[in-house]
Amino acid sequence: MCGVFGYWSRNRAPLADAALDAMAQKLVHRGPDDQGIWHQPQRGVGIGNRRLSIIDIGGGHQPFVSDDAQIAVVQNGEIFNFVELANDLRAQGVQLKTGSDTEVILRLYEREGISFVSKLNGMFAIAIDDAREDALYLVRDRVGVKPLYLLDDGQCMLFASEIKSILPVAQLNRVRSAIDLVAIHHYLTFNYIPAPWTIYENIKHVMPGTWMKFTRQPGAMGVQTQRWWSLADQREQDFSFGDWSEQFIAMLDDATRIRLRADVPFGAFLSGGVDSSTIVGLMARHVTRPVKTFCIGFEDPHYDESTFALQAAQRFGCDHTMEVAELNMLDAWPKVLHHLDQPHGDASFMPTLRVSELAAKHVKVVLTGDGGDELFAGYDKYAAFFARADAQTLPDAAFQRQYFESISLFSPAAKLALYQPKLRDQLAGIDSFEQAAQPWFDQSQHFDRVNQALYLDMQLLLSGNNLVKPDRMGMAVSIEARTPFLDYRMMEFAFRSRGVTKLSAEGDKKHWFKKAAVPLIGQTLAHRKKQMFTVPVGDWFKGASYPWLKETLQKSDLLDHVFDRSGIDLMLESHRSGAANHTRELRALAALALWAGGAGV
Repeated sequence: MCGVFGYWSRNRAPLADAALDAMAQKLVHRGPDDQGIWHQPQRGVGIGNRRLSIIDIGGGHQPFVSDDAQIAVVQNGEIFNFVELANDLRAQGVQLKTGSDTEVILRLYEREGISFVSKLNGMFAIAIDDAREDALYLVRDRVGVKPLYLLDDGQCMLFASEIKSILPVAQLNRVRSAIDLVAIHHYLTFNYIPAPWTIYENIKHVMPGTWMKFTRQPGAMGVQTQRWWSLADQREQDFSFGDWSEQFIAMLDDATRIRLRADVPFGAFLSGGVDSSTIVGLMARHVTRPVKTFCIGFEDPHYDESTFALQAAQRFGCDHTMEVAELNMLDAWPKVLHHLDQPHGDASFMPTLRVSELAAKHVKVVLTGDGGDELFAGYDKYAAFFARADAQTLPDAAFQRQYFESISLFSPAAKLALYQPKLRDQLAGIDSFEQAAQPWFDQSQHFDRVNQALYLDMQLLLSGNNLVKPDRMGMAVSIEARTPFLDYRMMEFAFRSRGVTKLSAEGDKKHWFKKAAVPLIGQTLAHRKKQMFTVPVGDWFKGASYPWLKETLQKSDLLDHVFDRSGIDLMLESHRSGAANHTRELRALAALALWAGGAGV
C-alpha cells in the first residue's frame, strides 16, 4: 500500500524536483516508510511513490526501473497473485532480483506490454514511464479499490493517489481548480460525488478497469483511454445450490488465502456480520496463530455490534481487541473530510476511522468484508424496492428511473428548489440519472433486474463511496485494507449468479450466501439481522449538536453561494421539531460546509 504521484509534460517542460517532493509530502500518511522518485526532466516526466512497506520490506523500494533504464514503474496497492506470476516468469527464464510484486509488474510489462494488466489479481493504481514509446501509462484496478486522480490542462498532466497531492503543484503552475457545480448537483443525488467527477472542475478520476496512455500529441489526440475489464461481460447461469455453494466457498477461501501474503502483522475488522465473520472464519483456516481481530463498541445497544463480534472471535479462536468508543464522533468529522479531499455525506466514515486507529496500534494490514453487500444484495434498500408488486413488470426505462429515484438523496425538484435562482437556471437541464446512472444501466441490460440494481451500485456506490471508506480511513493511520470479496473471480462469479440467488422472492437478502456460510459461521451469525455500521447523527442534530449544525450551515460561504438559505433553514427546523426526518440531507449539507470551510484539502 502506497501513494503514487507524478507528471507528464507534452512540451517536455520539466517540473522542479521540489515540486515532485511537495507532491510526495502530501502522501506521507499513505506511505510513511520510504520515498522514491524517477525524474526525467529532459523528457518532462516524473513518477514517484510513498511506500508503506508490506511485501519484501528490504527489496521493494520503488520505482522499479528496467535494466536498460527505459522503463520505470510505481504502484499503489498489492498484486495478490504475484507469487504465481513470478514463478511463471522464472519458468520463462526471467531473472527476478527481489521478492516484490512491483518488480513482477515491471517484468510482465517488459515482455507483454500493457496487455499484462489482465493477469493481475489485486488492488492497484500503476504508473509506467516507457521511454521507448515516449509515453506514460496510468492503470487502475478493475473495480477502483485504489484511487487515482488526474489534472490535465492540455500542456501538463498531474496525477496522484489523492487530490491533495495535485493541488499545490497545480497552483504553482497557475492552474486554477474551481469548484464544480455540476459535481455538487450530482453529490446531492448520491450523497457522494460519482466518478469521473470530483469537487474540482479540472480534476477527474482514472476510471476503474481502465488504462490511459499519454503521448506528446496535442490535446485529446495525446490521450488514449482503454477499458481493459468490465463486469458487464458476464452472463447469468443456472446453478444448483450445492454447486453454487461449493464454488462460492472455494473461491472466497482462495481470495482470502492470497490476501494473507504479507511480511508484516495482519488482522481483520470484525463486526460479527455475515461478511466479516465469513472472512475471519476463512482466515483462520490458513494461519497458525490466532487471527487478530478488531472492533469498536458503543454503550447504546442500537448501534453496538460488539457482542456478535465477540461471538465470532470466540468461534474462531481469535486474538480479539474491542474498545468502547464515544458515540458522538462529530469532532472527528473534519479529520475524515481532510483525508477524503471531497465532501461525503456518509457518517460511517467516522467509526471506520476509529476502528482503523485501533487496529493501527497492532497491525499494518487488515482484511475486511467490503463488497459483500453490493455483490449479494445485502442492503435493505434492495428488499424494499423489489417488494413492490411492479418491480419486475415495469417497462425497462421506468424500472431504471424508479430504482434510481429510490436510492436518490434529493429528488431533482428538491435540488432545484434549494438552489439560488441563477444556479437553478444553470443546473436545471442537468439530469443526474442520464449523466451518472443511465450509462451503467445501458451496459447491464442483459442482467435480470436485481443484478442490474447491483451492477449500478458496483459502479457508483462501491467505487464512489464504500471503497473510499476503508482506503482513506485506513491510509489516514497508515494501514492497508484488503477486500477478498472484490477478488475479480468472486465478482465475476457473483454476476454469473442470478438475482434470485441473492434476493429471494420472499425478500431474504444474501439468500444463498447465508445458507452457504452456515457450516462455517453458524446459524446465529449467518442469519442475524443486518445492522448498519454507523452513528445516530440524526438524533444529535435534534439535540445537543443542533447549535453546532446550525452554525456550520449558516457560516458557509459555499452554501451561501449555491443555496437559497430559506430552504436549508426550513429543513433544520422541521428536523429539529420532528415534523420530518432530514438526517441524510442535513448530513450531506454539513459535510459540504465542513469541507469548504477548510476540513478538505
